[in-house]
Amino acid sequence: MSDILKQKHNEAKIHNQDGWKAKWEDYIGEFVYGGIDGSVTTFAVVAGSAGANLDSSVVIILGFANLIADGFAMSVGSYLSNKSEQDNYDKHKRLEYWEVDNIPEKEKEEIREIYQAKGFEGELLEQIADVITADKDRWVDVMMKEELNMMESNKSPLAMGAMTFVSFVIVGLVPLIAYLWDYSSDQNEYNLFTISIVLTSIAFIGIGWLKSVVTQTRRIKSILETLFLGAAAAVLSYFVGSILEQMIN
Repeated sequence: MSDILKQKHNEAKIHNQDGWKAKWEDYIGEFVYGGIDGSVTTFAVVAGSAGANLDSSVVIILGFANLIADGFAMSVGSYLSNKSEQDNYDKHKRLEYWEVDNIPEKEKEEIREIYQAKGFEGELLEQIADVITADKDRWVDVMMKEELNMMESNKSPLAMGAMTFVSFVIVGLVPLIAYLWDYSSDQNEYNLFTISIVLTSIAFIGIGWLKSVVTQTRRIKSILETLFLGAAAAVLSYFVGSILEQMIN
């Protein structure tokens, strides 16, 4: 008996873990992609400034302007995208309720066709159709999933937008740490761009690892992809900054 109880306890524990993961996975994913964009774009600003031999104060100004402006723009984009997805679902759901109320026979026939395509037939098919259509909410829910292939999202558009902004700013701040330290310190003998490269690489590794957890991909592959993306953006920005600095001066 104790073995059965232990098994039930373990099954319940796994179910709770899966529920927690499903609930927070979208938000973690939003944090990952916001962090990637924040670190890549800010590091690109730092690299371009380094190529142009700009002073630390200028790098900080450009970096923070990028963090706030781009971070806000991305958070608004995330909010609008998730809000549009939610509004689209609600629109189709209202339409399904109208159809169930006004043309129930046609909608019931669609239920039969859906489950007939799954292999059900005869009396069993009729029983399934009767059970589903006996409850309006269940009926509409089945139509949304099976006919329209639409699933209701539990994501809060506002929370998703906020998560994008927070991750963009927090992770995007990493490339600027060396310059902030230099601005507040009297020691100027360090290669700030090299320090920024090291710190940003660590951030890329961390965010790449977290990305692999969300996407269930190989960790080394995810980390290398993130590092390559950041390096490519930095190299391009560095040379653009260097070329413009030579052209202007």
